[in-house]
Amino acid sequence: MGDEEAIRFVDWVRDAAPYFHTFRGKTFVLAFGGEVAQGERMEDLCHDCNLLAALGVRLVLVHGSRPQIEAEVARRGLQSHYHRGLRVTDARALECVKAAVGVTRIEIEARLSQGLPNTPMAGAFMRVTGGNFITARSIGVVDGIDYQFTGTVRRVIADEIAADLDQQNVVLISNLGVSPAGEIFNLAMEEVAEQVAIALNAEKLIYLCDAPGLLDGHGRLIDAITAEEAERMFNAGVGLTEDLHLFLPRAIKAVRNGVARAHLIDRDKDGALLLEFFTRQGVGTMVARDPLHRLRQASTEDVGALLQLLAPLEADGTLVRRGRELIEMEIGRFTLVDHDGVVVGCAALYPFPEDGMAEMACLVVNPEYRRAGLGERLLQHIASEARTRGFKELFVLTTRTEDWFRERGFREESMEALPERKRDLYNFQRRSKVFIKTL
Repeated sequence: MGDEEAIRFVDWVRDAAPYFHTFRGKTFVLAFGGEVAQGERMEDLCHDCNLLAALGVRLVLVHGSRPQIEAEVARRGLQSHYHRGLRVTDARALECVKAAVGVTRIEIEARLSQGLPNTPMAGAFMRVTGGNFITARSIGVVDGIDYQFTGTVRRVIADEIAADLDQQNVVLISNLGVSPAGEIFNLAMEEVAEQVAIALNAEKLIYLCDAPGLLDGHGRLIDAITAEEAERMFNAGVGLTEDLHLFLPRAIKAVRNGVARAHLIDRDKDGALLLEFFTRQGVGTMVARDPLHRLRQASTEDVGALLQLLAPLEADGTLVRRGRELIEMEIGRFTLVDHDGVVVGCAALYPFPEDGMAEMACLVVNPEYRRAGLGERLLQHIASEARTRGFKELFVLTTRTEDWFRERGFREESMEALPERKRDLYNFQRRSKVFIKTL
């Protein structure tokens, strides 16, 4: 390993470390169709699931079996019938479903149980459990079509699943459910996953799908979206693949019923789970009930994160260097942008009441998040706070970003326009430009 490659590896591990701590002990429900179960990526997916389990993630896997069922139907010389995207399961089709689901489940268990040397699962032993965790009932007759043995989830036995997870087992759930009368029903994998995630109050519900995630009108990936925004996209129906049409409403319902986050990830991207959860930018679309980015007041617990955020700009001279002691003393002046528990932006407000002015300092946004408009949100927040406290003008000192401030209503002034206390502290070597905005 070369020096540069080693440095990149160390940087990645350090950047990922906060996520290791955050996800330990949390419940993830991972849903994937039969295409994944029989595809080339299943081996790699098992390796990644093993890593998540080793990091302390409580893992529930929910698998589908549609292509396997189709193959079994064809083998027996039968015809498949669908209505509104759901299979109409008569008695003969149910026999195909039971056969296909049983074989698929056994094959997944076998892959999860590997532990060969010189593989990512060397030395591992994932205990995979299952059971009659899902009770179901018939969908009945819809639009004059009798779905027969196609069912819907009636209840999830969450306590039993949680007990298995407490024993550090990985729980594997198939797309079958049983009724109190002993009937077997064919269920939609996406509904089973959604209901299991809600019942377990899961941290994450993840769907592996036939698309990179949701795309905007320009074909660019939407990395995060609120449930309300996602619902509008779904109702518009533009750009939704077959999987997204099935999975998106389930993701929306899940986050509205207590699941912290739902993720739509490309099933064909190698390592997609690791990239989504252990890198800041991710690779899929995350659905949340509320906006992902939130502004909050900094506290002493944020000092380390602030120092890390400011360090690159202090190193290149964009910002004046501040030590830990000064940050600790002035922590109450800082507003932070929190991205899913990670500090990605900040700004500070310094009052000069004798002159009716306030200074905005340390306006910083992590480069990976600058397209999200976070700098604009911080500026608006600081300006609003200054206005509320009775200040008439807001000023900044800058050496690199004068155009950005001009575009947002700041005017350039001479040093004499600064409050007297600030003039006394002016650093003539930096020769910062003065910009003022009337509030």
